[in-house]
Amino acid sequence: MIIVQRLHGKIALITGAAGGIGAGIAQRFAREGARIAVLDLRKEDCRPVVDAIHKAGGEAIAIGADIADEEQAEAAVAEVHAAFGFVNVLVNNAAVMPSGRLHETTVADFDRCVRVNLRGTYLMSRAVIPHMLAMRQGSIIHMASVTGILGLPGIAIYSATKAAIIGLTRAMSTDYARLGIRVNAVSPGTIDSPMLHRFINAQSNPEYFRRAFDDIHPIGRVGTIEEVANVFVFLASDEASFVTGANYEVDGGIGVKGEQPQDPV
Repeated sequence: MIIVQRLHGKIALITGAAGGIGAGIAQRFAREGARIAVLDLRKEDCRPVVDAIHKAGGEAIAIGADIADEEQAEAAVAEVHAAFGFVNVLVNNAAVMPSGRLHETTVADFDRCVRVNLRGTYLMSRAVIPHMLAMRQGSIIHMASVTGILGLPGIAIYSATKAAIIGLTRAMSTDYARLGIRVNAVSPGTIDSPMLHRFINAQSNPEYFRRAFDDIHPIGRVGTIEEVANVFVFLASDEASFVTGANYEVDGGIGVKGEQPQDPV
C-alpha cells in the first residue's frame, strides 16, 4: 500500500492549536507528514496535542505565546525556526467569540476580540512573511467564518473580525502572489467544536439552538473538525499551487440557504 503524505517536508505553525479545530488541524497536518508547532496562550495546554502527535509517530513542539503581543509573536516564530527551520505554512486559527447583541457587549469584549482575532492574525503573518520571502514560497491560511459573510445573530463583534480577515486575505494575496506566498482563508459554517458548545450553553434555550444549528444547514447537520481540516490540508499542500486570495466556505450549504437561528423569545 502506498501512503502519500501531502505535507511531507513542510513546517507548519498553527495558532490556537491546544484544542478544537486548531488541534484537529495540527494532528491532521502531522499525519500528512508536516512537522508541527502547536501554539496557544499557555504552553502546558499544548502538550496533550503534541503528545498525541508524537504517539502517532509525528514531530511537534509546544509553544506558549500571546499572538497579539508583537514581541511574543516574533519570539514564537524564532522558536519554530530554531527547532525545525523556516515556517512553510502558517495557520492563523486562534480566536475568541464573545456572544451577545452589540448593546449587550462591553468595550472590553470588543477590544479582546479584535486584539486576538485580527491583530493576532496580522502579527503572526507579519512575523513569518520575511522568512517566506527569503525562500520565495509559503502558504498562509486564515481561519475566517461564514459569520464574516452572513449576518448571524448574537455575535456582531466576532463577525466583524472575520469579515476583516476575509478582506485581509484578499489584499495580502495580491501583495505576495508574485513572490511565492499564497494567502487563503477558510470560512467554516457551524462546526461541532468546543467553541460551538460554549456558545450554545450561553444561550437561554441551549437545546433549541443545538437543533436549530443542525436544521439551518441544507446538509442537515453541523460540520466536523475533520471536514474543516481536509480543506486546510489542501490549501497547505502543493496541490493548491494555483490557489491564492480564495475564501473556501466549508459550511454545509448555509451560505446558499442563508437562514439564521433566532432565540425564541
